[in-house]
Amino acid sequence: MLLQGKKIAIVGGGPGGLTLARLLQMKGLDVSVYERDLNRQVRVQGATLDLHYESGLKALRQANLLDLFKEVYRPGADRIRVTDEHGIVYFDQHAQHYLTDFDDPWFRPEIDRGPLRELLLDSLEPGTVVWDSNFEGLYKHEDKWVLNFKNGSSAEADFVIAADGANSKIRPLITDQKPFYSGITVVEGNIYHADDNAPVLAKLLNGGKIFAFGDSKTIILSSKGDGSISFYTGFSIEETKDLGIDVTDHLQMLQWFKKEYDHWDPVWYELFVHPATIFTVRPLYCMPLNQIWTGRSDLTMLGDAAHLMPPYAGEGVNMAMLDALELSEVLTGGIFTETLSAIQYFENQMLERSAQIAEITLDNTSWMHSPDGLKKILELFAPDKS
Repeated sequence: MLLQGKKIAIVGGGPGGLTLARLLQMKGLDVSVYERDLNRQVRVQGATLDLHYESGLKALRQANLLDLFKEVYRPGADRIRVTDEHGIVYFDQHAQHYLTDFDDPWFRPEIDRGPLRELLLDSLEPGTVVWDSNFEGLYKHEDKWVLNFKNGSSAEADFVIAADGANSKIRPLITDQKPFYSGITVVEGNIYHADDNAPVLAKLLNGGKIFAFGDSKTIILSSKGDGSISFYTGFSIEETKDLGIDVTDHLQMLQWFKKEYDHWDPVWYELFVHPATIFTVRPLYCMPLNQIWTGRSDLTMLGDAAHLMPPYAGEGVNMAMLDALELSEVLTGGIFTETLSAIQYFENQMLERSAQIAEITLDNTSWMHSPDGLKKILELFAPDKS
């Protein structure tokens, strides 16, 4: 088997990196995951994740984790309400018959990032994840990779996989291609104890998701199992992370929203009135769709590190987990006799697949933030489109 007796380092403990670690350990390989979080107890932020039959769920099946996933996913959290900027509901999946069929390719069960991470962490051998390992640099010493971390520690490995996300520090060692700005920026936030701190929107969410459209802007909200609401606003702006205000001040953020979303109903002000809400400004980037690079026998990457794209197709985590599955198969499936050809095959397949998904995602990003955004999503959800 390729990499038998070799030390494998995965940089990044997100769903892609942890899925890969699980799949490789099932084949008896020596794997360590280096994660920047201080420890396992760090609260996981971000919106909920919907896993897809042909990618995320497929990887869980191969990892023998689907039954455990069924115990912790959130039935009904995938139900969507579509509204306009005034909060008027135009489409409501809560009013439809709900079917939970994991054999249905269109069923996309939701899970919070935290429980998914816990599920994957529990599947790994003790000590697999090395916490407080904020990656700083990588260099070759003789025939080994040496990984350095900001806490002063280091590690050696024969084979390295970059699963370190959008701002990957390993990507430049593999390709000089850089992501481009999509034209859309989001302000992301998370409201804890939403029933108390955003009661109107919590009731409108009803445990599911809201897609709101108006004035060529969007707001997407997701209910979470801990009683919080995660959300991100999407709007067109020149590339910047600076809104010209103090994003730690919720009152300034509320005034910003009133100005930027001036045609939107005050019902959305609940997103900005709670002092404890932490806001993050995220310009959305995408890697070029025509990526190509020269493969290496001892270094590769997956997920956002390899094919970053905006979130408007729900494919990010699914692509990362599918990358993990396909990489594990080329490394352990007995098809290839040496790692270079295995990695080249994996990367070519990954780049072809991700380019197709990124094209769809960029198209979604464009029409969702157009004057016809509401009209187009209602057409997408029309009965004859299901």
